[in-house]
Parts: sequence; C-alpha cells; structure tokens
Amino acid sequence: MSLLSLAFPVQAVLPAAEALAGSAAGAARPLLGIGALATVAVVFRPLLSGVLRAALLVVKPRLSLEERSLRSRMKSVLMLNRMARELECREPGLAAELRSIAARG
Repeated sequence: MSLLSLAFPVQAVLPAAEALAGSAAGAARPLLGIGALATVAVVFRPLLSGVLRAALLVVKPRLSLEERSLRSRMKSVLMLNRMARELECREPGLAAELRSIAARG
C-alpha cells in the first residue's frame, strides 16, 4: 500500500466496488431478461394463445359434426357390447337385449 491509498481510501476501494457492481450486474442481467419475457407473455397471452390454436388446427384439423356424431355413436355401441359381454354369464337375456340395442344404434 502506498501513502496515497491512506490519504484517499475511497479510491483504494473503488476497483473492488467496480468489480462487485460488475458481477452483480452480470448476475441480474438474466433475471431482467426473464422478467421482460414473462411480461411480454402476460401482456400478449390472448394473441399467443390464438396463434397456438391456429397452429394446432393446421396440424390437426377439427372433425366435422357428422364425423363427431359417428364417433360418439360408435363409442356408445362399443360400450353396450362391452356391458353385454360382462352380463352374459349372469343374465343372458339382458345381454341379448343390450346387443340388440347396440345393433340398432
């Protein structure tokens, strides 16, 4: 240490303070970036969700009303047949009725 460092203690500590401030700024920079990204995502959330829905519809278009009703009817028929298989040993008459209902649907 020199005599000047005793006379001017602030200037002696200044390089260490600059290094500390530089490392603090370096650590805070990613946090500020993440905060800015989160703010943009919150502000533009309706727009971003619309864009994502549009992209999803391009990749996997929605089924038509007729296709959805056919799929629902097929699920119902499969469910009735499954119930008939489960009841066949205990109540064969009910199982036969369930199969006839499934055949009509």
